[in-house]
Amino acid sequence: MGGNEWAATGPYQQDLEAAFRQAQAQELAADDHGFPGQSITELWRDEAWQEYILTGGTCTVLDFYALIDAEADDDIAVMRPLTENEIRSWAPDGRPTHERWEASMRQLLDPVGRGVGRCTVLYRHDEPVEIAYWGCSAD
Repeated sequence: MGGNEWAATGPYQQDLEAAFRQAQAQELAADDHGFPGQSITELWRDEAWQEYILTGGTCTVLDFYALIDAEADDDIAVMRPLTENEIRSWAPDGRPTHERWEASMRQLLDPVGRGVGRCTVLYRHDEPVEIAYWGCSAD
């Protein structure tokens, strides 16, 4: 067994935490994965949800309970924004576009371990327009 890689985009907000929570709310509204009527916060308090995520997951932003600081160490079930250096390794101008993100996906997924997520802001005409999320399910 091993994790499944995935990638998606969500709405942009200047506050990455707010954007992350909005993306989670939208994903949960589209598919509650058999856990109806609960918020993402309530789900992560539910041992059955934790078991569900850690033994397969959703391959979406729902697999993560928190957005951590870009400089923090990886831990299971957390989403981490890329550092400036990580962004510049595949988008030298520091303003990645959706097209560049897609073209760089293999490079971006390779260092991501099971149960780990990444995100970054994507730009169009030097304006932030969406947040890219990607990762690997826990199992």
